[in-house]
Amino acid sequence: FRDIENSKLLAAASNDKKKLNIFKEKYNFQEKFLFNNYEELINCKDIDIIYIALPNFLHHEWVIKCIQNNKNVLVEKPATINLSEANDIKKNLHSKNLFFGEAFMYRYNPQINSIINLIKDNKIGKPLSMKSYFGNNVYFKRKLFFFKKKKKIDPHSRLFNKNLGGGCILDLGCYPSSFSLLISSLVENINIKNFKIKNLYREIGETGVDIDAEAEINFDNKFVSKIKASFKRDLGSHSVIYGTLGSILIENTWHGGKVDIKIKNEKQTIFKKIKRNIFSYQIENISNDLLDDKKEIRYPGMSVDETIQNTKILDSWINEQN
Repeated sequence: FRDIENSKLLAAASNDKKKLNIFKEKYNFQEKFLFNNYEELINCKDIDIIYIALPNFLHHEWVIKCIQNNKNVLVEKPATINLSEANDIKKNLHSKNLFFGEAFMYRYNPQINSIINLIKDNKIGKPLSMKSYFGNNVYFKRKLFFFKKKKKIDPHSRLFNKNLGGGCILDLGCYPSSFSLLISSLVENINIKNFKIKNLYREIGETGVDIDAEAEINFDNKFVSKIKASFKRDLGSHSVIYGTLGSILIENTWHGGKVDIKIKNEKQTIFKKIKRNIFSYQIENISNDLLDDKKEIRYPGMSVDETIQNTKILDSWINEQN
């Protein structure tokens, strides 16, 4: 919010009074806009939009309560933990004139628009396939001579508790799956709703959630995306998009950085230096949507229909057998 001028962080709610006091001191909140429960926040008439950054399993409940109380909503990814919840959100939005968005902040990064324009301008020809990864080692700690020892896993952690919507697919895999939707949608005459998921791999940890996973998404037999997510492997956050004339290598898909375009044997490097907090682009764009009285999130933001489509992919990845 410090990097933008079209919106203001006004209020916060938490059951933890200590957290609220930290917010108050750090961000100079007015006392009347610090709430001890979420209902009071939702009922505050001075608030235009509520950002829900609760653990995954609570998203659906509080999105619905915001909608029922006529509040615009931005919800942290993944918007829901299953398809039934995503469909329920769309159903509740149907009769309301409200804004809804799923917070995939990377879509507002300036480098993403550059990549979209490169593809639309036919720089790499017709898009054929891609691969996209997101993985961090939170499972092992390095020992001497490269030996690894498993960390003590907290079964109550939101990452490793199934009841809280844990697992690497929901926590990290939703990024490459949503990016696959964005890039595949640029293929001419494609129906991205017609997809098949195959070559599935999932490793389930001792707490019952996936800790390492891979899949291949075939969109309408016109575009294929290989995706990976992991709590065990430092996969990084790179993506590669392949076309008939060349390829685009994105070094850091989610937070921005170096982008290489390779056409035949020639390589060009684009540096999109991020000059401010990555989340500020998302806040600024969504605030513009609201100021312009838009109720549907603007491209390339994540629309409610895309949220449903992405949740279908995640559901298949989590539940289907290879």
